[in-house]
Amino acid sequence: MSTNVPAVSALYAALIGLLAFVLTVRVILNRVKSGVQAGDGGNARLAQAIRAHGNFAEHAPLALLLIVLAEVVGTPITIIHVLGVALLIARLANAFGLSRSLGPTMPRQAGAGLTGVVVIASCLLILYRVLGAH
Repeated sequence: MSTNVPAVSALYAALIGLLAFVLTVRVILNRVKSGVQAGDGGNARLAQAIRAHGNFAEHAPLALLLIVLAEVVGTPITIIHVLGVALLIARLANAFGLSRSLGPTMPRQAGAGLTGVVVIASCLLILYRVLGAH
C-alpha cells in the first residue's frame, strides 16, 4: 500500500468542490429570485436547483471518498484519473439533467449510472489492493 498523499484524487476533490459551490449558488440565487426561504414554494426552477444540489450531496461524497481511498491503497494513477474524470462528468451530467426537469432525463440517468460505475469500480479496486495484491 502507498503512504503518499493522494494528490491526484485531491485534484478531483477540488473540481468536485467547485461544482458543489456552483450548485449551492444556484439554489441561493433561485431562493432570492423567488422569495422562497424554505422548501421550494411550488417554484419549479427552485425545486430543480434544490434537487440537483441534494442529489449531488447524496452521491458525490461517497464516490470521491472511495476514489481517494483507492489512490491511498496504491491504485495506479492512470486509473485514479479515469475514475476522477468519470465522476466529474457523471455529476455534471446529473446536475444538468436535474436542472432541466425533475423527471427522468438522459443526462440525469447517465450521470447516475456513471456515478454507480465509479463507486463499484472504486470498491473493487480497494478490495483488490487490500485483500488480493501485495
